[in-house]
Amino acid sequence: MKMNEKTYLNIEEIISLPTLSDTKISDDGKNVAFVKKTANWKDNKYRNHVWIYEKDKGQCYPLTTRDIDCTYPLWSPDSSNIAYLSPVGDGDNKKNQIFVKSINGYSGVQITDEKEGVSKFKWEPTGKGFYYVAQSKEFEAIKKRKELYGDFHHIGKEYQNNCLYYIEIEKVIQNDKFEHENSVVYQLTDGKDFHIHEFDISNDGKKVVFMATPSSNMQDNINGDLYILDIQANELQKLNIDTLLVGSVCFSPEGSKICYSACIMEKDYYKNHIQDSALEIYDLNNRERIQPLTDFDSTVNPLRWTAKGILIRWQNKTNYLIGLLSEDGTVEMLSEDVDSFIMDASITRDGNYISYNKAITNEIFEIYLDDKKITNENSFFKGKHKSNREVISWQSSDGLEIEGVLSTPVEFDANKKYPLLVVIHGGPAWASFPIFSDCFNEKYPIEQFIEKGFIVLEPNYRGSSGYGNEFLKANYRKLGIADYDDVISGVDKLVDKGIADKERVGVMGWSNGGYISAFCSTFSSRFKAISVGGGITNWSTHYVNTDIPYFIKMYLGNDPWNDPEIYTKTSPMTYIKYACTPTLIQHGEKDARIPTPNAYELYQGLRDMKVDTELIIFKGMAYSSDQPGINVAIMKQNLMWFSHYILGESMKDFRVL
Repeated sequence: MKMNEKTYLNIEEIISLPTLSDTKISDDGKNVAFVKKTANWKDNKYRNHVWIYEKDKGQCYPLTTRDIDCTYPLWSPDSSNIAYLSPVGDGDNKKNQIFVKSINGYSGVQITDEKEGVSKFKWEPTGKGFYYVAQSKEFEAIKKRKELYGDFHHIGKEYQNNCLYYIEIEKVIQNDKFEHENSVVYQLTDGKDFHIHEFDISNDGKKVVFMATPSSNMQDNINGDLYILDIQANELQKLNIDTLLVGSVCFSPEGSKICYSACIMEKDYYKNHIQDSALEIYDLNNRERIQPLTDFDSTVNPLRWTAKGILIRWQNKTNYLIGLLSEDGTVEMLSEDVDSFIMDASITRDGNYISYNKAITNEIFEIYLDDKKITNENSFFKGKHKSNREVISWQSSDGLEIEGVLSTPVEFDANKKYPLLVVIHGGPAWASFPIFSDCFNEKYPIEQFIEKGFIVLEPNYRGSSGYGNEFLKANYRKLGIADYDDVISGVDKLVDKGIADKERVGVMGWSNGGYISAFCSTFSSRFKAISVGGGITNWSTHYVNTDIPYFIKMYLGNDPWNDPEIYTKTSPMTYIKYACTPTLIQHGEKDARIPTPNAYELYQGLRDMKVDTELIIFKGMAYSSDQPGINVAIMKQNLMWFSHYILGESMKDFRVL
């Protein structure tokens, strides 16, 4: 290679791409706070820090530094201070606490000292304190039981639920302590009857609305309710809303209404079905529900109710958009309707100023203030080649139109046949997008695949979000088989166009993408190599091991005891005797959503069938790792696997990379 010849990003550079998130605008519209995540290679950790953009100075700078994570920034109501979460404690027992820091210089002051940490918080409207969510204290009866008998857990009966608390800043500073007993901290719910997820405070500070489920058990997520807490009267009211609640909740400016995202059907429907959601408004005075949005064929999330309307965010195919919704159902678009992925957005109380985190095709995320870009993270690519990503479409075997993202090299030749790799997203209610972001794809080195000579297809198979409710439900009781048809028809489309080599195709994916890859491994002989990441391999055994069995019933329509046939038909292990494709299996040791028995079952089955296979278990990892080095290893293993089995390169250093 010539000295000045451009290359694509290597794997370490891909992992080093900065990720911007948690965009928050101050209510005076002058400043923006956001979180910047980077890889600290010295400590093999990702680091998150709060950054500030000051409009008057026209510059960005870090508000927090050192090797301590800082996340979830929130401006004070007077726009002078920033509160954020940062871990406190020893060793691995560090828990997030609330800190407050002035942008004018004083060091961060710790406000809370919750044993299990703070998960969410909001400023009290006058700025005097914080409402926050943290785990309930362990009940005295359980403490006494431990002393008498030792420690054990009664499954399905004992949970430490999230409670709502309030803390006054001045009392903390005056007392220099965080004691609940001296009324520095006020506990507003007791954790006995429900687990709080999302909440908001009325602008007058008199009421709190929160979404809560009967327990912190994931299975209870489909049994959520809305509650209103009258702070002065200390009265709690459960609202009569019998729909499945998703997303966030917010008060209207005058506090008489709330807006939330809820699924259209009643809760019982979700025991065996999939359904998209819509926005609802609840009038607290009239005690009635209103549906302002019925023509949005996508899940819509309310972000904040301003004087000019409700800031909402929704997905439209491979775009994520924002707009202002009025109560009559009309929407003022605040973003382009194409080539736009807005990760998060923040708006001032008066609705006059907005900031957001956006990526466009072939770029990583940048922060914008009132449509002006205020960061320059894409300079990371200076002097480098970038693959070209475009959205293509094709028809599946049953005529359903499927879209996908095709990545090709800079010097793409439409008359040449390329080896093809298929990267399948998880979910299934998620999608692949034509943007660069390691937070969406931290397992598969697409840029390195491109540099090796592959082209890469990321299909948005049936069940993917953003394509409407009918598309979302199109894989109901068709998992695996219909997914395979969507994938292989995309492969055939590229083969028919003459740009993909039919004899050199590989497939990979993680989570639900790992399930579809496992299905391809046992169901098909069309592929030269496969990688299964954190994938489901046997629905029946997975049903009793996962922390979300209700999710399986939503897609398969029943449990394995009453409908074993559907569980057999859709399980990769059913077809293990036909397996013939070299398959790499990667799995997080502590993945509760898709536990490791799935990986061991496929591994043993492939070995018994004399199929080339390797199993890698990543210690301490669940779905993803907080160590950039682990993500480098995952990517290098995949690069080596497909380079060997499709391009014929050596595998001699696979075990040690």
